[in-house]
Amino acid sequence: MNLLISDAWAQFGSEGGSGLVGILPMVLIFAVFYFLLIRPQQKRSKEHKIMVAAISKGDEIVTNGGTLGKVTDVDDNFVSVEIAAGVTIKVQRTAIAQMMPKGTVKSQQSSALVKAK
Repeated sequence: MNLLISDAWAQFGSEGGSGLVGILPMVLIFAVFYFLLIRPQQKRSKEHKIMVAAISKGDEIVTNGGTLGKVTDVDDNFVSVEIAAGVTIKVQRTAIAQMMPKGTVKSQQSSALVKAK
């Protein structure tokens, strides 16, 4: 049986820094994860917090659910959004995905009217 399987013998290591060489790949993997995943996510989170804090009456927004509307009232935790003439909903500030340029709501409503005819 010894002909097919060789014996595993412990070898003396002549390298003094083998512990550092073993940890180096883990450090490199963490650095890659930090710069490619963690840091960009923190940056997006910070930008979203600033955007949500800057929302004011008259801004046009899109919620996480895809609802497009115009802000009519701002509270500490909630925002009232007019999504159609006379239709207002309340959404949490954190549910706002992005702010749209002024006039987006009007252009979307007019294109919907053209498609309906």
